Amino acid sequence: MKQNLLLLFATGLLTAAVLNACKKDTSSTTTTSATITALSCSSVTFSDSAKAGTAYSATATVPYSGGNGATYSAGSAISSTGVTGLTATLVAGTLASGSGNLSYTISGTPSDSGTASFAITFGGQSCTFALSVDSATTTTTTDCSSKTGIDKVLCLISSLEASLSSTQLASLQLSYAYSYAIRWSNFPDAIYGNRIGLTFGDMSTAQIALADSLLKAVSGTSANEGFSELMQLLAADNYLSANGGGTDYGQANFHICILGTPSTSGTFEIYFGGHHTQLSNTYINGTLVGGTPSFRGVEPCSYSAGTSFTYNGTSIVPMDQEGTALSALLTGLSSSNLASALQSSTYSDLVCGPQKDWSFPTTSIGVVGSSLSSSEKALLLTAIKTYVDDIADSSSFITTYTNELSSTYIAYSGSTGLKTKYDYIRIDGPHVWIEYSVGGGVVLPSYTHPHSVWRDKSYDYGGTKN
Repeated sequence: MKQNLLLLFATGLLTAAVLNACKKDTSSTTTTSATITALSCSSVTFSDSAKAGTAYSATATVPYSGGNGATYSAGSAISSTGVTGLTATLVAGTLASGSGNLSYTISGTPSDSGTASFAITFGGQSCTFALSVDSATTTTTTDCSSKTGIDKVLCLISSLEASLSSTQLASLQLSYAYSYAIRWSNFPDAIYGNRIGLTFGDMSTAQIALADSLLKAVSGTSANEGFSELMQLLAADNYLSANGGGTDYGQANFHICILGTPSTSGTFEIYFGGHHTQLSNTYINGTLVGGTPSFRGVEPCSYSAGTSFTYNGTSIVPMDQEGTALSALLTGLSSSNLASALQSSTYSDLVCGPQKDWSFPTTSIGVVGSSLSSSEKALLLTAIKTYVDDIADSSSFITTYTNELSSTYIAYSGSTGLKTKYDYIRIDGPHVWIEYSVGGGVVLPSYTHPHSVWRDKSYDYGGTKN
């Protein structure tokens, strides 16, 4: 009898334990579904406008109320009705405890103009939001190849603008203002974050090709100068993005902007820049008045024999001609002139670099051009040309700088090779100002990287100072 009672008691304990374990398992797997009390499709907003026949990518933001704070997963693609060719996909997130917004990515190519409708269901509520699709702009394929000078520049700007959506155009085209023109830096956007204009990351491949055509026309086509140099600078930044720099670097972070109304009257500027790059071409009454500030920097950079960098087949040597010409200038000076040019100060970066506008030293240092022989002056002019040749309309600047060689100073610090950290040289004339400074690598610390700037003491920003 006692054994039976003990057996019955043990069986009861085991049954209770099993039941208790089941209760615990059940509670641990319970999840809270995302619920809301209302969706407001009538208040939807879109991050960009849509155009028939043009690839579209944007975000739709749909307000809701009565959220219960639950987390929800991404949804399946919802096809548009009415105007077809688009899909809306819910982005994963967490509801607010109350009112908030759902985000849907919209992508595809609208089949026609009109209204693209998306029927959505979420958290027990349903509604339909609508995207207005504009008519396709009649594409006028303008052939600018037969045009020259300012007419070609204006034609290429017009072609680029015609390819853009209204939202893109609003970013590209700004009023002419000095406060806009000075917003450039040697830093990537993640650090500086104050550049103006439309980013290449917000442009289609075809639109970037139109922008490249404009840049090619205004920056010149000399070997390893002008447009070639710009493309190498983009390749350098793409290299950094792929080799440790991440999304802070790369072509997508470069900006193009038109300040003012492009015309043969009035003032406008073509602005192009990003990390290590700035082109600032200012036109007044149809004439290029200023091609500065013009900033260049490069990383990766290696002066080691047998070491080179490429990205997608593009060799990254955008500043080799500048560095080589400047070094040749120093080594070509007589011993007495070289001694006069040498400075005891150490320069870790540019004196008149980014965000240092109109800050030229009042006293020139180094050896003055009137002390140079004709061959030394020729080396000086060759070095200057490697900068001025980065713009297409360079003749007037070359004429001015040539006439002022005798009043132009050369100063340097460090070694004449200009390949070692803290090597530095400047060319300081009545108008021309050029600096080249070798710094240490940032993303690739095993290598050096130079910064360099060409400025004009009278015609930076076309002469605009405020």
